[in-house]
Amino acid sequence: MIQIIINKTENTKTIAVVENGKLIEVYEENKEHIHERNEGNIYVGIIKDIIPGMQAAFIDIGTEKNSFIHVRDIIPQVDEKVEKKIEPKIKDIIKPKQKLLVQVQKDSNDKKGARTSTHIKLTGKYIILLPQTTIVTISQKIIDEKEKERLIKIVKNNLPKGMGAIIRTSAEKKEEKVIIDNIKQLKQKWDEIYIKFQECEDKPQLLFRSPNIVEKIVLDLPDEKIDSIISNNKEDIENLNEIVNKNIKLTLEENINLLKKYELENQIDKVKQRKVWLNCGGFITIDPTEALVAIDVNSGKYTGKTTLEETVYKVNYEATIEIAKQLRLRDIGGIIIIDYIDMKNSDNKEKIEKLLKETLKQDRAKTQVEGFTKLNLMELTRKHICAHNS
Repeated sequence: MIQIIINKTENTKTIAVVENGKLIEVYEENKEHIHERNEGNIYVGIIKDIIPGMQAAFIDIGTEKNSFIHVRDIIPQVDEKVEKKIEPKIKDIIKPKQKLLVQVQKDSNDKKGARTSTHIKLTGKYIILLPQTTIVTISQKIIDEKEKERLIKIVKNNLPKGMGAIIRTSAEKKEEKVIIDNIKQLKQKWDEIYIKFQECEDKPQLLFRSPNIVEKIVLDLPDEKIDSIISNNKEDIENLNEIVNKNIKLTLEENINLLKKYELENQIDKVKQRKVWLNCGGFITIDPTEALVAIDVNSGKYTGKTTLEETVYKVNYEATIEIAKQLRLRDIGGIIIIDYIDMKNSDNKEKIEKLLKETLKQDRAKTQVEGFTKLNLMELTRKHICAHNS
């Protein structure tokens, strides 16, 4: 069972997700970063500059930097299996000073403004509502074909006309009524947002704030897996009381360092270290760069007991399990390159790739394993859960 521990100090809030006493996810919010997190927020944006050569535009959404939008994020979404996608010229579909309803897809950083889209997504417990497209898709983690058919039928029969949805993993085996209720809640939320957009002044402004880290974790994890949520902050407990399942125990423990009480300080410190030791004596190093995250696998103290190939395979095997764990713990996003110790046996390479895919299934973030490159580097991508995780 999973326990969520929220520890608030004067300057930092730490959210620890613990399973059977072991830390599996951790997020830290510094006081100065809390208001920088805009991913998922929905704004009234005003077109400032159109850049025909990039098929893009800059939009003022009321933040310090203008946001960026590409023509692909403005034109209607279509199911490319059924209909060919046509990309018009951006200057033909938007004009300077035009008002647009946009959602932040990717937060700004020191060099770039936020990436935005008109393809709005409203995330619920079981459904992600797509109010501006009729596309219906289902989580790839649901593999039972009969269950897929059941869920798609429920959703298609109950979606408002002209809307689409993504069916989340958490919808698996849930009663029809629960899913229908979730669709209705999201439809009501969308109606409120769209009415505000139609009635508001033509100036940049926030219309909808996306769930915070704690709310997002609760939305993402199945209710039956969460045993309890403990916080030393009264405000968090009061907010959660309105959204969590009644079977989840909420506990307030004020004026206590919960990280110390639940022996998490040492585990969190290890997450910040560059080098991670493996049980066999090997180790991995994790080096974030501006373009990607490089992970190097080393044999370290391990010399093996049989052949060189078996020694290498054992280190790579343990490294793979640890890498999947660390990606989730550190919430690493973007392009990830793993430099495994070279394996001569092609079967062993296939086993390592398969193991990586299997272990990443435990991660609720979207991951894509591309496989080994010609240079024998493992290439994958991961979408982070939380922007600005310190």
